[in-house]
Amino acid sequence: MKDLHILPKIRDSWSFLYVERCRIEQHEKAIAVETIRGKVPVPCAMLTTLMLGPGSVITHAAVRALADNGCLVIWCGEDNIRFYAQGMGETRSAANLYLQARLWADPERRQNVVRRLYEMRFKESLSPDLNLRQVRGMEGIRVRRAYAEWSRETGVSWKGRAYKSGDWYKADAINRALSAANSCLYGVCHAAIVSAGFSSALGFIHTGKMLSFVYDVADLYKTEVSIPAAFRAVSQGSLGVESRARAYCREDLVRTRLLARIVPDIQVALGMQSLAENKARFDEDDGIPGGIWDEIDGEIDGGVNYADLDDAVLVEAGGESEGEA
Repeated sequence: MKDLHILPKIRDSWSFLYVERCRIEQHEKAIAVETIRGKVPVPCAMLTTLMLGPGSVITHAAVRALADNGCLVIWCGEDNIRFYAQGMGETRSAANLYLQARLWADPERRQNVVRRLYEMRFKESLSPDLNLRQVRGMEGIRVRRAYAEWSRETGVSWKGRAYKSGDWYKADAINRALSAANSCLYGVCHAAIVSAGFSSALGFIHTGKMLSFVYDVADLYKTEVSIPAAFRAVSQGSLGVESRARAYCREDLVRTRLLARIVPDIQVALGMQSLAENKARFDEDDGIPGGIWDEIDGEIDGGVNYADLDDAVLVEAGGESEGEA
């Protein structure tokens, strides 16, 4: 891929595709998913995330095609419940990651990001006099109300969030549906985070997990995407709630135009002034090496043999210039 500008923006892409018990091969410049029912071509340039469930077999050529088209590949458990591994997104610049790391490592700046992340969940502005403990309490009330409202609207009984990942079917239908819908939301947010060059691990509210920042971002949207999807899925019966929850979640992702919002929302949360100041350098040839850190200049050009620039440097260091050899 010589020009990454030809890739669709994350906001213009489809959300996700979950497959299992199939074989995925390269098909022309895209991929094809083959099952016992036949082969279906998939235009991966328009796909944000491909989730591979149990029984999925994928060829090296297909993975290369997905990577070239900026599609994040996630290996997950049945019904997209567990996350096992991920591929690489399309961004080649580390500018956004550096910014995120600086904010994460500075306690005062991190607190500012945490506060903005919470404030973005509320329709009204929060008083600056509230401390983070009070804000967390208000957030808990907001989420509790969302569960109660959807329980009343759909008639689905709600007894609280409770599940064990190691014993999936001991949870009731609504908790399984919520986990399935949340997993889809996590996958889409994860793809957007990686595509924009941020780290999924450097969370601000959440911490200690490789997906901490994914949880931070996904929490902005649960009350309008995964929670409604889960309750609507269970309202139609307790069998097959996971697949229905994924289907409703996909509908809600389209309805809310979420893919057009995730990256701008991240930029708001991190206090970034504009896309131009921290944009990923998609116009660069990804074959060109990155920069080299220098204690004086910060970053200097990579891919350069600095011995060729000034032989005097070698002489001062105790080496020999070409003329003295």
